[in-house]
Amino acid sequence: MIRSVVTLVALTALGIGCADVRVDAAEPVRVGLLGIDNYGSVAYTEFLNRPHAEGVFAGVRVVAAYPIGSDDYPDSDKLLASWKDQLLKMYQSPKDPKDAVPPIEMVNSVDELLKKCDAVMIFSMDGRLHLKQATQVLKAGKRLFISRPLASSPEDAIAILKLAAETKTPCWSSSQHRYSGGFSGMRDHPEVGRVIGCDVYGGWIVNAPEADKFTRPLHSIETLYTIMGPGVVSVTCTSTSTAEVITALWKDGRVGTYRGIKEGAVKYSATVFGDKGVSTAGIYGHGVPVKGIVPTNDKYVGYEGLAIEMAKFLKGGPVPVSAAETLEIFALLQAAEASKAQNGAVVRLQNLSKGIGE
Repeated sequence: MIRSVVTLVALTALGIGCADVRVDAAEPVRVGLLGIDNYGSVAYTEFLNRPHAEGVFAGVRVVAAYPIGSDDYPDSDKLLASWKDQLLKMYQSPKDPKDAVPPIEMVNSVDELLKKCDAVMIFSMDGRLHLKQATQVLKAGKRLFISRPLASSPEDAIAILKLAAETKTPCWSSSQHRYSGGFSGMRDHPEVGRVIGCDVYGGWIVNAPEADKFTRPLHSIETLYTIMGPGVVSVTCTSTSTAEVITALWKDGRVGTYRGIKEGAVKYSATVFGDKGVSTAGIYGHGVPVKGIVPTNDKYVGYEGLAIEMAKFLKGGPVPVSAAETLEIFALLQAAEASKAQNGAVVRLQNLSKGIGE
């Protein structure tokens, strides 16, 4: 249990998690990493473990990690060894001894990890492992963030969020693209106004590992939801050797598309259509365009936007992305696969969140 002053946490629309949360500035919230073969284990720890952390990053620290990988995920062992080395060395040789940060302890089991932390972040690259890992964490009542993807299948995603609801343990997952200013800032961009449509584009890895095939467009689909919001009712999908194109219809009549680029130059961005104007979005890591000009010389934020949301959540804040929206995204991906199998037929989304949190 996270310690000191009790703060009741507001829940998501599905009611996931209503546990008491305790935060003490003198004793930071202790965070454990479960799986570290995803670079995010290093990227986000760099923010959470900064020496003399201030603002949102004060009062939270990664203290332990269980360095487990996947037996059949490409390069898992190699990546695990590399990120483990970086985690062990992080902030350990400062020029000024006053900048020293307590080292991260490597443990040998999930049970050992859970005894040492108040909250957990899963950074296993292989999404097929997430249900088993999340089950252990949620049954222990530890707040949980799962790095994308939440799971490698809709069935596992449902199971994780259903257990979160049953155990009343806050749990969520997100792509870092959701909190990139060039995307999130398009939702109320003064030159665009109310968003009535959006065309998102990004990379589509043709030879993706088996574990990633279902969720490979997740960065861009989350960008689409960041700009358009939830409410998709049906999709169509066209698949060729050069592109994977998903067209989504919202319940209010708006239309959004995703173009997965298989051949040619790859860029992650979007075109946004509004009641005041049409504008390109920013690019990942940078801010919103002004008068159509996309900034590239501004501060690169990369992982920082999501790191901020993580820190607030780990210290007792509400779940930033609802289970309902997360499962709608999985339903969209599921419907797109069905449409592709039916030569581009219109397929309605299933309600994957039915019965969760009721």
